[in-house]
Amino acid sequence: MLTDFTLTPLGDRAVLVRLGTTIDDATHRRVRAVCAHLGAHPVPGTIELVPAFASVAVHYDPARVPNETNGKGASPYARFAAAVGAAISDLGDEELPPPRTVEIPVCYGGAFGPDLESVARAHELSTEDAIQLHSGGTYSVYMLGFAPGFAYLGGLPEALVTPRRPEPRTAVPAGSVGIGGSQTGIYPLVSPGGWQLIGRTPLRMFDAEREPPTALAVGDRVRFRPIEPNEFERMAAPP
Repeated sequence: MLTDFTLTPLGDRAVLVRLGTTIDDATHRRVRAVCAHLGAHPVPGTIELVPAFASVAVHYDPARVPNETNGKGASPYARFAAAVGAAISDLGDEELPPPRTVEIPVCYGGAFGPDLESVARAHELSTEDAIQLHSGGTYSVYMLGFAPGFAYLGGLPEALVTPRRPEPRTAVPAGSVGIGGSQTGIYPLVSPGGWQLIGRTPLRMFDAEREPPTALAVGDRVRFRPIEPNEFERMAAPP
């Protein structure tokens, strides 16, 4: 039963469901469970669900929130928040849908990963060991944010936890795989960024013309597969 959550207004058209204060698998499972349940059984008035590390924002249209008899005189927010709370109060993470596993090919080091050597050196590792560690794990997509399709991945080995760069780059190439603290992620578009770049994937992580436009979704499992530069070029070439 889900009891340790709080509901707070997020502006005048959203309810923020707080499910924890830490970034970990247990909190992530609660986030996924709430999203799965409210997605399958939406509270009347719901427009969109936006999951984050430890919360879910439930956006709603105040004009579409039913004016129940027992809620007469209450604000649309109060009625909607009460309905959301009632909908998830007896929820357990056993209702989670099975995760999808996505393999991401990555060319590590060199021009594709200019920070790989410094990351390895900071942990007294060879670059080969750093690649093996990064590509040997299975990661969870905790949330999408910062840029369209940017997936924050949990599960980075402790031996690779590395602070962000002291000075962010002004333009990180699309597909760059980076480390930022205890997380790893993939830049979907050319953008500024301060994460340590250790490799790059030839896959398009965001495409506005594709449905869905993002290659990854919250709850996905991700595995990285090392590839050579020639395979990168072949995969990146236009069809």
